[in-house]
Amino acid sequence: MAHAVISCLHANHAALEAVLADIDQQGIDTITCLGDLVGYGPQPNEVVELIRQRAIPTCQGCWDEDIIEGLNACDCSYPSQLAERRGHLAHQWTADQLSEENKDFLANLPMSLRRDRLLFVHGSPNSQHEYLLPNMDAFAALERVETAGADTLFCGHTHHPYVRELRDGSIRVRVQEGVASGGPSLENEINLPLRRIINAGSVGEPRHGNTNATYVIHDEQTGTVEIREVAYDVERTCRAIVESGLPPIFAWRLRHGFEYAERADDASHVCER
Repeated sequence: MAHAVISCLHANHAALEAVLADIDQQGIDTITCLGDLVGYGPQPNEVVELIRQRAIPTCQGCWDEDIIEGLNACDCSYPSQLAERRGHLAHQWTADQLSEENKDFLANLPMSLRRDRLLFVHGSPNSQHEYLLPNMDAFAALERVETAGADTLFCGHTHHPYVRELRDGSIRVRVQEGVASGGPSLENEINLPLRRIINAGSVGEPRHGNTNATYVIHDEQTGTVEIREVAYDVERTCRAIVESGLPPIFAWRLRHGFEYAERADDASHVCER
């Protein structure tokens, strides 16, 4: 059975409509969403309501958590005070726009979803805010999957789609006992089957160098993964961002397909959330 995985919708209604239409065209009925329904974008209520209407199983993203729990839920850092001020503005704007019913929906989302040996999270099994980057240390990446009791871990948060395979291998540990007296060494070897991390990228704010929305299709029988890109009316969302009063830099990022990060005003500056 093939199923679609979407993530990081970020209040971009045009992108979500386009991706759902593409999924429908593939004849796929099962969809899982990895969170971040809101933030940055201009249509938080419309996006949440569309997910609710389609009854798409969804786990809670970091923006979804922060809107409910407040900015203190965040453990991220900003490159500059200007970027931090933009984050505060976007958070407050989104919180003011969301209906109480949609806030309740976000508040009650689970941190993870599981189907057999497939695990679905926003950031990592440890936190909605942790980034599982494609160049993450292999042992650390394997630990995230293995300790979660999964064969395949689906995540988002980075806005950059990828498939990482941690192929069959082994971990060997040798412990020397009683070195001074020439004691024996104890050796243990653990054989590891294939484990995978699949990042769905971002529907609403792609940062992979392209303006197309991304999502993945996973075939549970064959194990194949397809990363799909879907074009949508980017300018429609950009205009709505500017008209809503959100920082215009959010529209600039959508038009260029990557995250804008200016040089830090103070290299020692850390987010005060």
